[in-house]
Amino acid sequence: MQLVKTTRDTLLRPLQIVSGIVERRHTMPILANILIRKDGENVSFLSTDTEVQITTHAEIGSGADVTGTTVAARKLLDILRALPESGDVTMTLLNKRLTVQTGKSRFALQTLAAEEFPTVQQAESYNASVTLPQKTLKHLFNMVHFSMAQQDIRYYLNGLLLVLDGNNAIAVATDGHRLAFCQVATEQTFARQEVIIPRKTIIELQRLLEENDEPVQLDIAANQVKLTFADIELISKLVEGKFPDYTRVIPKGYKNDFTIGRDELLRSLQRAAIMTSDKFKGVRCIITPGSMKISSTNADQEEAVEELEIDYGGDSVDIGFNVTYLLDVLNNLKCEYVNIALGDSNSSALISIPDNADFKYVVMPMRI
Repeated sequence: MQLVKTTRDTLLRPLQIVSGIVERRHTMPILANILIRKDGENVSFLSTDTEVQITTHAEIGSGADVTGTTVAARKLLDILRALPESGDVTMTLLNKRLTVQTGKSRFALQTLAAEEFPTVQQAESYNASVTLPQKTLKHLFNMVHFSMAQQDIRYYLNGLLLVLDGNNAIAVATDGHRLAFCQVATEQTFARQEVIIPRKTIIELQRLLEENDEPVQLDIAANQVKLTFADIELISKLVEGKFPDYTRVIPKGYKNDFTIGRDELLRSLQRAAIMTSDKFKGVRCIITPGSMKISSTNADQEEAVEELEIDYGGDSVDIGFNVTYLLDVLNNLKCEYVNIALGDSNSSALISIPDNADFKYVVMPMRI
């Protein structure tokens, strides 16, 4: 039975959309597969790791039959990428084998029954439904994603807090050592909602969301979020737990602050980072009126010193930081200048964008 007849690129696009979450190693072998369902011309492609599920559709079906199967995602993707761009590709299902053919190339792949594929159970009802432009959601995620924890025992840190409150959409991420906050004013008014979206889902959404004004519908349930945009539906479990109160973490009223060129500071920190070791990424920053001195040393007694002129007339502050945390935020920002506000050597630093209250980055000090 012929499932699909179309061009290579038309078939490749939906496969690339759904294959991102497919893990190479699984306790259940069928999870390395994608579920392909055909109903006349409409063909759906679905993948899941039991936590996240992505579905997309394409009008590429051949014939009026209704059928389904599952096949190894990576193999099918690798085959299509290796095929020439010109010429039609057909996929045929016969005797539990999926045959992919174009020109004089033919590949026969093993399949597993569609009925055995464990799809994610959708929530029976959703508490809230909101719509945001794709570029707004993508911007929120891009501004804070690098602060998410990875495999932290405090599981609620392994994700991103999305808050809808009034007419603001807010994203917050922290790993306990630094915290990133970003908010965007929208034309809608929301009843307050707070959900923690898992790290893997955020990374996948950054890949899938486009820089356009097309809408994303978010449907929020007690333990699940569903995002629908373009021809994609993504369902994800939410992280349970209480996210730290970010409003208490963000310092207020620091009197010692200065503005510095983002690129100038970034280059100096990159050079100082060369002399740090893999185990100890500390840099020392001595801020005095008119000057910022950045230094680093390692176990071989090697040293790097950078000195920058700054417009600053506050107290002298001698403070240490993990240089990776500073590089992450400076690399991620696209602004020309950043503002740095400091308390003392034991207080966290606040990095923000001048004349912009929508982004804040808090980084804890480090003993040098």
